[in-house]
Amino acid sequence: MNIVNKDRRMTKQRQVILERLREVKTHPTADEVYAMVKEDLPKISLGTVYRNLDILAELGLIQKLEMAGQPKRFDGNPHPHLHGKCIACERVVDLGPDFDFGLDKKINGFKVLDYKLEIIGLCSRCQEKENKLK
Repeated sequence: MNIVNKDRRMTKQRQVILERLREVKTHPTADEVYAMVKEDLPKISLGTVYRNLDILAELGLIQKLEMAGQPKRFDGNPHPHLHGKCIACERVVDLGPDFDFGLDKKINGFKVLDYKLEIIGLCSRCQEKENKLK
């Protein structure tokens, strides 16, 4: 793929960032993505990673997750799905596509294009720890 959208080329740096994001399910921060791509691109700067993450999100190839009180995280899965944030370990997990607001539908005359919903709870690991303490 040479041209992604509006003359934004798929550079080697963007391709590596995209590939690394799609390999993990951990919803890394930009700093964590930087550490992952440094192995393949030792001369890449943190600023370049930030810039390219923003471009990939604008192009709809990844998701940028902005949760209250947290650094931005990134998801290699661009398809609409919910995320949950664990209040104990602060891990961000995929909750799946089962809950659908219906993008491109109208609610009271309002056309839905996208949605952001923050779901807060306990991840399965923290639930297990909590149950062991009881």
